[in-house]
Amino acid sequence: MGDIILIRHGQTEWSANGRHTSYTDLPLTPDGEREAEALRPGLAGRRIGAVLSSPLRRARRTAELAGLTVTETSDDLAEWNYGAYEGITSKQIHEGRPDWSLWRDGCPEGESPEQVGARMDRALARARELAAGDDDVVLVGHGHSLRVCGARWIGLDASHGAGLLLSTATVSALGFEHHLPAIVLWNAPVGAA
Repeated sequence: MGDIILIRHGQTEWSANGRHTSYTDLPLTPDGEREAEALRPGLAGRRIGAVLSSPLRRARRTAELAGLTVTETSDDLAEWNYGAYEGITSKQIHEGRPDWSLWRDGCPEGESPEQVGARMDRALARARELAAGDDDVVLVGHGHSLRVCGARWIGLDASHGAGLLLSTATVSALGFEHHLPAIVLWNAPVGAA
């Protein structure tokens, strides 16, 4: 089996401002489009068998600009549902809930860490189904949900995604070492794919 490549979408207005963005379907900023295009050379040399994307346009557009053809969209790759915290920053949330942690508490009217973990488990299972021979499978999605994906790949609870920072328009790779799931590459800058 090839690697499972994770790509976080390029910058949006809200990601640039630290606002929680799940179901709000924002476009990439001009900088986000440039970031996504810059992924193209690093991905060009890979043998890619399938590309799964979040249905949101920021993810689909990132895939397109990176030179990838989306073969399937999946709601499982959507961002963490922030519910009542959609569109606001962590600083604003902490004004009313100083002890709040996304990774422990989840979001009111949104998802818990366990719910996001279950979605990422399904996305990873689907990626493994699509892996054929040495071809890579690409998952194009969002910051917090892909951090959970990385944690789940190596057998950790969703909350451990807190320790896996992920910048916009970066590439990560999940694979194996000695037949055990491993993080091969994480939060790599443009060109490192």
